[in-house]
Amino acid sequence: MPYLDDQTFSLYSRDVGAQLTPNATQRTTLIVAGCYVVVIAILWHVPVLSWIIYPFKLLTVGFHEMSHAIAGLLTCATIHSVELDPDEGGETRMSGGISWITLPAGYLGSSLIGACLIACGFDTNASKIACLALGVFFLFTLWWARRNWLTWVLILGMSGLIVLFWLVADSVALRFFILFIGVMSDLYVLWDVIDDTIARKVNSSDASAFARICGCFPSRVWGVIWLIIAFMFFAAGVIVGLVVFKESSSEQQSAAANFLPAPGSSGAMASAPIPSVLIMIVTALSWKLLS
Repeated sequence: MPYLDDQTFSLYSRDVGAQLTPNATQRTTLIVAGCYVVVIAILWHVPVLSWIIYPFKLLTVGFHEMSHAIAGLLTCATIHSVELDPDEGGETRMSGGISWITLPAGYLGSSLIGACLIACGFDTNASKIACLALGVFFLFTLWWARRNWLTWVLILGMSGLIVLFWLVADSVALRFFILFIGVMSDLYVLWDVIDDTIARKVNSSDASAFARICGCFPSRVWGVIWLIIAFMFFAAGVIVGLVVFKESSSEQQSAAANFLPAPGSSGAMASAPIPSVLIMIVTALSWKLLS
């Protein structure tokens, strides 16, 4: 058994404490994230105002359904279609695969995506990389949901917002946009799990189907387990953001000017404006999918 003397343990404790202590830029990010939680909670429960975040609700439903589809793909399932509907619902049709993996993948996968986006929301360059990952994610979604008009409208709208925020203030706005999507995704998972499995039992929910397959726990128990895991993912996203991205806002701005810079910024190359290239690629691939 390894032995740590008091001095070594004290140094280790101080190092962990220093890593988790937010600097000025991180405190701003945490405050903004906290404001997002409050604003989303208010908008979510006010019928008229809830339309403001309606597109982002659909986006998180898309994360949920795509997590099912990706889990199915990884377990050798055949994905027939991914569908979103205006009532904030969705359906992934597949055959084959491993049900005890694909069923919980919806909630757990979308909460993991949210946690990753929250962590990336602490840094401008990480947010740019997250946007590229989302672009790939969107293309897979369009392929599986190419006959669903609502999915096209949603993804084209979100892509437009990403490009817009990429171009604003040297992509600083992009960081807070990615942070918002991450917080929204994790909160949606938490509230949806509570609503579908704990507060009331929905026989068509993922937890009910999973309980029927496993047979060892009722759906509410699985809902609690998934809820705990979702909370852990949320916390992990914040912790990773605090530990990994310690740069100040000025340091981030300097680094962002030389990494996938927005057209017109000091570090941009006139021959390769990245957002413009992305728009051309997405447009070409979208045309190919529709043809």
